[in-house]
Amino acid sequence: MAVSHCVLNQNAVIHGWERARGAFPFAIELLSRGIALIQLPCPEFIVLGGDRPPMTYEEYRELPNYRQTCQELLEPMIQQIQTYQAEGYQYLGIIGINESPNCSITGQRGVLMEEFFARCQQAQIGTNFLEVPTWYSEDDQGAFKEQLQEFLERGAANEQ
Repeated sequence: MAVSHCVLNQNAVIHGWERARGAFPFAIELLSRGIALIQLPCPEFIVLGGDRPPMTYEEYRELPNYRQTCQELLEPMIQQIQTYQAEGYQYLGIIGINESPNCSITGQRGVLMEEFFARCQQAQIGTNFLEVPTWYSEDDQGAFKEQLQEFLERGAANEQ
């Protein structure tokens, strides 16, 4: 399964916007269940650093060469997914971050996710997805555990 960078590393998030110490708690749950995670790169952190200001989708979209950078960063990730699939591993899908200018999947899709889904379509990789809701945090996991279970079941069914 692929995950947005900050699922495993909240240090990449804009300072003060972190919602967990280190990784999101559900990542630990996935790992304990034997689910391997492919961490997507964080183009926001790579291009602008950790001390960057909050920016919108439009602002990222307009940065010179930003979309090309996203494409270049994603290519090894797509290759990894294809290699794992060729070796018989199940690809369960992707977990993004709702309302992120780069990792949102629903609503205004983020720049990185636009490129990820386009490349998955070209490579004929399944596009099962889940988004971490804006309200999710280490202290408030709400109904996300049930959403995660449904996502995993869909992903397994799609690979059958």
